[in-house]
Amino acid sequence: MDTRQLKYFLAVVDHDGFNRAAEHLLIAQPSLSQTIAGLEKDLGVPLFHRIGRRAVLSEAGKELIGPARLVLRDLDAAQSAVQALSGVRSGRLDIITMPSPGIEPLTSMIAGFTRLHPSVRLNVGAAFTPEEVIESVRNGSNEIGLAGSATQIRVPGVQVLELERQPLILIVNPQADTFNSGTAIQREDLGGHRLIASQRGSLMRWLVDDALAQGVRTEIVIEVAHRTSILPLVLAGVGHAVMPSSWAPLAHKSGLRTLLIEPVSHLDVAVLSRKEDLTPAARAFLKVAELHVAQKLTGDIPGPTVR
Repeated sequence: MDTRQLKYFLAVVDHDGFNRAAEHLLIAQPSLSQTIAGLEKDLGVPLFHRIGRRAVLSEAGKELIGPARLVLRDLDAAQSAVQALSGVRSGRLDIITMPSPGIEPLTSMIAGFTRLHPSVRLNVGAAFTPEEVIESVRNGSNEIGLAGSATQIRVPGVQVLELERQPLILIVNPQADTFNSGTAIQREDLGGHRLIASQRGSLMRWLVDDALAQGVRTEIVIEVAHRTSILPLVLAGVGHAVMPSSWAPLAHKSGLRTLLIEPVSHLDVAVLSRKEDLTPAARAFLKVAELHVAQKLTGDIPGPTVR
């Protein structure tokens, strides 16, 4: 087994088949198939089941994904460490994030990181639950993960750095703004209003469902999986939206008003990583994250405001 075989194996996994993987690798498809066949022979087990023109991962193939990613990442770490001795700062950092932390604090941290390490390439993937982020960090698909949860995240074997707490706010539909002129509302004030809701399982959806359970006569007009659609929907007058305060700056730039919802519920945002064997790029990013926390504590980074 060699790293080239592992790289080709992961290409087939990531690009959902041999043809697309060969195009990505810029090699002929027969050469890729031959390399994978050699890897399967070395291991003594099939990694893919060939079903017609499709290649479906076998159980052995599924088990190999995580270790293969770790091997290639550790190789990158070794190369980056040697390059760092000669003053070369390069490499690649894979990050996975949930939508709201992906707006903030990830944007601020990436801006700080790229100023310090402009030659490191960042790849940011998407997740929609803390469990997805945790699993991706554990299996080595990504070195850094950002997750938001209703409670503090505690995971054996995973390093967790708490970044900030984001209160839930209401992004106000300007065509139905009958709220008072203050900066906060009570949950019962949602009564009689139409809401754009996130999918079940999110803290934002829990707040809406809890209000409904408490007898608040609000209406869910649309359920949105892709949260990038939420601000355009509010601007179009479809309804109000309950979101974490990380969305407030974008809402304000769009000319929308935001209101703190009381009693306040918070989204706890944390950065996750392996406890050891991190690449230099990942360790450098964690230092930027630690600086972000320190600046939040001293007030050097203001939190999102409501207005």
